[in-house]
Amino acid sequence: MSRVYSCVAVIGAGPSGIAAARALRDEGKFETIRVFERKAAVGGMWLYEPEPEKFQSTTLTVDEARLPIPECLLPGKPVTTPPAAHDRPGTIGAAYDCLDTNAGARTMAFTYTPMPVANSAVSERRFGLNNSSRPRHAVLSYLEELAKPVLEHIVFSTHVEALGKRVDGSWLLTSRRETETEDVWNQEVFDAVIVASGHFNVASVPRIDGLVEAAAAVPTAFEHSKSFRHKESYQDKKVVVVGGGISAADLMEDLHTVVRPPLYVSRRGDVGFLESAWKLPKVEQKPTIQKIRVENDDNNNPFVALDFSDGTSVNHVDKVLFATGYRLAYPFLPSPDGGVTPQNRLSGFYQNVFCMNDPSLAVVGQVRSAISLRVYEYQAVVVARFLAGHAAGVLPTVEDQRAWEKERLEYKGPTELFHEIKPDFEEYYGWMRSFAGPPSPDSLKSGAYELPAYEPWWVDSDVEVLIAKGRYWDSLREDK
Repeated sequence: MSRVYSCVAVIGAGPSGIAAARALRDEGKFETIRVFERKAAVGGMWLYEPEPEKFQSTTLTVDEARLPIPECLLPGKPVTTPPAAHDRPGTIGAAYDCLDTNAGARTMAFTYTPMPVANSAVSERRFGLNNSSRPRHAVLSYLEELAKPVLEHIVFSTHVEALGKRVDGSWLLTSRRETETEDVWNQEVFDAVIVASGHFNVASVPRIDGLVEAAAAVPTAFEHSKSFRHKESYQDKKVVVVGGGISAADLMEDLHTVVRPPLYVSRRGDVGFLESAWKLPKVEQKPTIQKIRVENDDNNNPFVALDFSDGTSVNHVDKVLFATGYRLAYPFLPSPDGGVTPQNRLSGFYQNVFCMNDPSLAVVGQVRSAISLRVYEYQAVVVARFLAGHAAGVLPTVEDQRAWEKERLEYKGPTELFHEIKPDFEEYYGWMRSFAGPPSPDSLKSGAYELPAYEPWWVDSDVEVLIAKGRYWDSLREDK
């Protein structure tokens, strides 16, 4: 008979953490379920925080990102310290108040609860009535409703600072709870840990010659897209957006009518259906940035100048806005159990879920192009059923798991694209459904259920908002 892990920690109370907590509760097998959320409410990346994160021109190492653990800290004996600084990268989210989803609502929902119909006025103007996008506040309300049955398990304003493996095989989790006057450090022991802290936390900024010096000389000139809050902040400014993904495309749409024209976009190459965004009125395309310079005007005031790889330059830039994605950040993970590689991949996790060294450590949510939020629900049920001791599937040997990782590296490469599920949706969802299997008779009483079979229309739903955006961008070009 498979082992049952009776005491489980979940790190994060965003979409993947809520999915994990609910799946654990539904199994009805666990004595303790404790969810650690660093913010004061559930919702993760969908929470709006008015004050954005400060720009970081360099990426902290894992050791630099960690806070020192009080030496006298022991399990069950909390220790208080003065409040830690609140400017560590990744502590403030990227959501802006008028954010709309880029994924279709039919599958940006768990299978057992559809997301209620709600559209923003902006999306109705762009895509019509009853369109498939959802405003940020509607997604947050949806997640808050789903979290209600597991609220008793969540501790808020609490950061997980470290995980360590004990001799008996259990996990020692070190947390730091923030209060107005002090930080309260604590250590607790768990049989298993589910990491559901997300991967849209720490901004990724490219290494460009002169960036560090320019950011120190003119700090207001640089920003990552996660700090975008209102387009009015860029009114009549000379702006250069760096990046070629959906965040950059959305910025093109938001800013091309308010900045001092033209709005520049610096990118490496083409990205299929996003091409219409780069061809909006008053947008000028540029290649990659070769060097960033700081010059002085006639009044000896410093300004930023950019040199591009084609030999052209743009001077007196008010804002360089990096829409360049995110770095994976799991600084609390013990390095022998997998870590983030220099190429931005989380290594050592079979099927992007189970730690190969010890499956009592699992990750929910570390996938890309995988039909979220739905994929979080499936991964959560897979992990919960495994920890409850009655998953239908059996994990391969460690050797076979490492062979899987090697094959996937050959298939997807060593970067964050290793975690991309596209185009293998049917295979991945099929594996999750098969591995989880049906619920046990006892867990049926707690609310457990069998995961539905994958359906091809899910992909159509997932991209329908992006397709609508492409049509809207084309219409703007036609109207110019």
